[in-house]
Amino acid sequence: MTAHALHGDLESTALYDIPGPRARRRHLYYGIGSTVLLLLLAGWLLYLLFETEQFTAAKWSPFTYAGIQELLLRGLGNTLKAFAYASVLSLLLGAVLATGRLSVHPPVRWLATLCVEFFRAMPVLVMIFFIFVALKVQPLPALVAGLTLYNGSVLAEVFRTGVNAVERGQREAAYALGMRKTQVMSYVLAPQAVRAMLPTIISQLVVALKDTSLGYLITYEEFLHAGKLIASNLDYDLPFIPVVMIISPIYIGMCMLLSWFATWVARRQRRNPQTQGAGEPPADPAAMLPGTV
Repeated sequence: MTAHALHGDLESTALYDIPGPRARRRHLYYGIGSTVLLLLLAGWLLYLLFETEQFTAAKWSPFTYAGIQELLLRGLGNTLKAFAYASVLSLLLGAVLATGRLSVHPPVRWLATLCVEFFRAMPVLVMIFFIFVALKVQPLPALVAGLTLYNGSVLAEVFRTGVNAVERGQREAAYALGMRKTQVMSYVLAPQAVRAMLPTIISQLVVALKDTSLGYLITYEEFLHAGKLIASNLDYDLPFIPVVMIISPIYIGMCMLLSWFATWVARRQRRNPQTQGAGEPPADPAAMLPGTV
């Protein structure tokens, strides 16, 4: 066995013991049992849907109308608009608050900490209602503001933790080279922290995307609001379940698209030569001997 293969075996068994034949057989039985249970659950749900006549033409025919399709597309567009505004503003607010929490000036650090802890503790729905009702803000700005304050405060902690997770020697070496604090943060700490923070950032953006559905509570015409209008129309025989079966996969697809984008960015960063350490050439033994040519 080569040293490389031995090293790979040691890495594969560092966190757990390799299962033996009986354990592998037991895991196979667990997998088969879980698959059977999931198939039974899916079959039972399909049986209930057919039993309650959820696939009849009368409940699905409204989706062939141009007005219904335009209503759903307009709601989807409003959802994506609110998410775009909230995600960009949340990232900016998180960066500002994280910078404040990392500041060496105590008043700035205390103020940033107070803002982060307050907005993290407040329910996002309460903030949206307060901005919409008390401050009399329009539905879209109220929704975006509530999502920004909550998700920005959460992302601030993500950014701060990611920067602090970078090895301390990186910071000290940068200061030893004469770099200023802004340069150290921009060129040394932040690029290394982004790769570690990226999965958590995308996860929080998925939360922001799902929380845009709270806009229907303040009469913002987003995707869920459009589905509610269709399901509550008596002329369409209350197609509530078909509406859910159309809206839910679209929400899931958008969240999976965000996850795929995060994976693509992480893979691209790993292939980027600027983010990889430059290998040193092997030393020439002859060059180390004095008097050699």
